[in-house]
This record gives sequence, structure tokens and C-alpha cells, in this order.
Amino acid sequence: MPRLSEVIAALDALWPPERAEGWDAVGTVCGEPDAEVRRVLFAVDPVQEIVDEAVKLGADLIVTHHPLYLRGTTTVAAGHFKGRVVHTLIKHDIALHVAHTNADTADPGVSDALAGALDIRVVRPLVPDATDPSGRRGLGRICELDHPMTLGEFAARAAARLPATAQGIRVAGDTEALVKTVAVSGGSGDSLFDAVRASGADAFLTADLRHHPVSEATQHAPLGLIDAAHWATEWPWCEQAAAQLDEISDRHGWDLRVHVSKTVTDPWSSHHSSGAPN
Repeated sequence: MPRLSEVIAALDALWPPERAEGWDAVGTVCGEPDAEVRRVLFAVDPVQEIVDEAVKLGADLIVTHHPLYLRGTTTVAAGHFKGRVVHTLIKHDIALHVAHTNADTADPGVSDALAGALDIRVVRPLVPDATDPSGRRGLGRICELDHPMTLGEFAARAAARLPATAQGIRVAGDTEALVKTVAVSGGSGDSLFDAVRASGADAFLTADLRHHPVSEATQHAPLGLIDAAHWATEWPWCEQAAAQLDEISDRHGWDLRVHVSKTVTDPWSSHHSSGAPN
């Protein structure tokens, strides 16, 4: 049975914390280094619903993509929702570890998992990591479809293959335009339009697209845009990461029980529309 420090060392080898952005907050939030680890739960968000799920599961470690305290804090009082998460974790001897931007740019990383969920072939990073001589690490991915399809058909594929959320899938551009090359980036991606245009991709699938950047992008070039929920574009990483830890566990004879939470923690709970505008 491995100790937490051994499991964390393996996770840090997959997603080295020094590769996280300077503003990010990755690594171990709480946990006793010498504690034994039997069950691990992967999730996108370190929210109370996930912690409660870990308690019921009997997990010793939660690995999330999003940080609990991205901007720091001066209190972990249980009267605050984040403090209550910390209290629950410590009370039940559950460790919490975060892999965020260091998992985004990893090989494989968050966008590789997104491409896998969409069943499209990764060609190269969208924004390569200059420190990677192999040219495989970086932010986002440029991908190719097995055969061309319309933007509308590809959006329908995304809706069918990504986890369902209240938002669903939004599309900007000509839905009849043919798509062969697609840029993808799990999480918020509207800061990447320059790189997407430079790549020559026919479409860009990401999350959290805002009005002004999308309006400018569609006026700038005939680029198809597909906006999915932030949580939905990053959840496939949980399955990929769990499989990576499973392989490490088998190799070391750890006999870990690795689980992926299917709890939808996307904050949007419902969607109402009177239909498309005239």
C-alpha cells in the first residue's frame, strides 16, 4: 500500500508543478505524507459535493483539476464554503491534490483528453511549449478529422460525445461550412484566437467564449466556433488521468482503486430559450 508522498511524487512526475503558470495554485492542499492511500477520486472541481462523494466512497485522496484556493486565503473557518471543504477533508483523513495549468500543457494533457473524447487525431500543440524539444507539450491542440464534415455536424458530435450540461453546445459561423482541421482547448480559450487563426484551423472548440472576442473573431475570418461548457471540456481529463495513475499503480504493485467522479459540477443548472432569433 503506497503512502501519500509516493502517490504525490508519481502525480508530480506526470504534471510537474514547476510547469504551472506563475499565477496558478497547484500541488497538495492538505494530507498527511505518511498516510496510506487505497482509493483515489478524480474530479474537475474541489467542491463540497465531490468531497462528500469521496467520504462515501472511502477515498483517501482527491485529485482535482481546479484549485481550491487560487487567490489564497486568510482563513479556513468552516463557516465559509471553502473552509468547510477543508474541514471535511481533514476530519475524514482525505488528501487533496491539484493539477491545473501543469496538466493543461502536459503530454498527454487536458486538450489531448478532449480530442480523444471527440474522436479526432491530435497533430500538434496549438501553442507549443518552447522548453519541450519533442514539440508535444503546450496549450491546446491542433487536430484532424478522419473525414470532412460540416460545422453543424461536428457541433452535433461534440454534443453527443461530451458530458451533457445545461449550456449544451453553442455555434458561431456557417454551420454548412466544411471542417477538416480543428483547434481544441479545454477550459477558457478566447485568449487563443490569434494562435488559432495562425494555425489555419477550420474550427475552434473551447469554452467560456465571450461576446466581443467571438464577434471580432467571426468578422476577422470565416472560423467556425464551438463553445462548450468549461466543466464538460475538462472532465475527459479525469478519465485520462485516472488511467495514467492506474498504469502507475499496476507497475508498482500498489493495487490502488482509482475512480472518476461523474457528478456534474458545472455551475449552470438550467437553460431556457424561446428559439433562435429571426
